[in-house]
Parts: sequence; C-alpha cells; structure tokens
Amino acid sequence: MAFGRFERTPGQTPMSDINVTPLVDVMMVLLVIFIITAPLMVSALKLDLPKTEGAQASSAPSRFVKLSIDATGKVYLDDKVVTVDELKHSLNAQAAKALATDHGELPEVQLRADERVPYGRVVEVMGLAHQAGMNRIGFVTERKQPSTQP
Repeated sequence: MAFGRFERTPGQTPMSDINVTPLVDVMMVLLVIFIITAPLMVSALKLDLPKTEGAQASSAPSRFVKLSIDATGKVYLDDKVVTVDELKHSLNAQAAKALATDHGELPEVQLRADERVPYGRVVEVMGLAHQAGMNRIGFVTERKQPSTQP
C-alpha cells in the first residue's frame, strides 16, 4: 500500500526565484543620493592656493563675489570663465544691484589666485573690483602644514 495524499492537486513546491524588488529599491535610492551629492563634492576649478602659517578660517560674509584666477591667468567669476570686459561689466552690475537692494552694503570679493599667477594679473583683477566700488577683498589661502624636522 502506498502512502500519499488523497488529493489530486500537487502540493507546494519550493520557490527557486529570488525576489529582487527590495534590492532594486535600495539601489535606486542610492543612485539618487549619489547623483545629488556628487556635484557638490567636486570642485570644477583646480587651484594651488598659496600656503601661509597665518591662514585661518573666518566667518563667510552673507554676500560675497567669488573670483578665481588659475595658473594660466584665466579669470573665473563664480566658476565660469569670463573676459576682462565681462568681469568689469558683471562687477559693476552686482555693485549697482547691491547698492539698490542691500541698504548700500557692497559684497565682499573673495579672491582665489593660483600661487603661480603673476602678481600683475592679480592686481588687475583687484583693480576691476575696486573700480566697481568693492573695496573689501579677501585673499583665500590654505593653511601651511607644520614641517616635522628633527
């Protein structure tokens, strides 16, 4: 006599497929997070800033204009390459806008210049900012690492 089930329908068989829906959900969330944060971690402009022992972090002003000069002498206004004429026009426009809206307070200029840039080029950019009325200019540097000499 055979022992078995009296029913004619087959019983449950083991499932051999893997449910990948939770895995896909997690991967999509991670992808969105990386897409959003990746541009924030990468600076578009590579500069070798001068290093000084007296460099210290200060509180950033509420309004500032970011000017950068790379090693080849190209000038960047907020990470966009500009010519001298475009820079002059943009600085004058920003100064006029600040005078009209910010109770006459002009923004501070934060100047980042590569250490290989000729001094004349830095002075030229500073002069354009000064002509626009922006007299507060901050030089951005990096802190010099202490040397470990015996």
